[in-house]
Amino acid sequence: MDSNRHPVRFADREDAGKRLGEALRERDLGIDIVLAIPRGGLPLGRAVADALAVPLDVAVAQKMGAPGNPEFAIGAVAADGSVWLNDEAIDGRGVSREYVERMREETAAAARRKEATYRGSRSPLELRGKRACLVDDGVATGATVRACIERVRGDDPDSIVLAVPVGSPRTVAELESLVDEVVCLETPSSFRAVGQFYERFDQVSDEEAQSYLAE
Repeated sequence: MDSNRHPVRFADREDAGKRLGEALRERDLGIDIVLAIPRGGLPLGRAVADALAVPLDVAVAQKMGAPGNPEFAIGAVAADGSVWLNDEAIDGRGVSREYVERMREETAAAARRKEATYRGSRSPLELRGKRACLVDDGVATGATVRACIERVRGDDPDSIVLAVPVGSPRTVAELESLVDEVVCLETPSSFRAVGQFYERFDQVSDEEAQSYLAE
């Protein structure tokens, strides 16, 4: 990964997923299961799972917004309640622990509803002893990814690989200490937002997201 050269631009999420799948196949990591982070990670997760000929499932988490500014993440919570908290942001903004606990419960409930919507009647895949690969369309702050890592680790997999096409150099470096391996195609020094590296970066609808799991 050369962070100084001009970054590639992906045509769309499917294109990024195919490139990510090729990179993972070349590395021959023995991945057993791909877990996509909805919604944006599902088109990539499907492409990666197909490239590796392994099952696809979801790992769902939602960001916890700061008081008065729901777009600013002070953490994220997975569907099972696994949480990652940005203690620096919480302390810096003087966020009360009562607010954090209340938001944790509300956000976990929202994540559970989201997971049920995507998975439908399908049972979650067994992760114990398996080599799991978490896939998303990119990482900026990595809040949602961090909560998903905690969620997956709780199911006792043999190893966790995080695979993304592009990410903030700082965030990617931080995430490397949380998983067994990070596969990131681009860590550009010009990184500002994930969407800047895609020609098309439209919202993925719930219906479209579910269709990738049904394939």
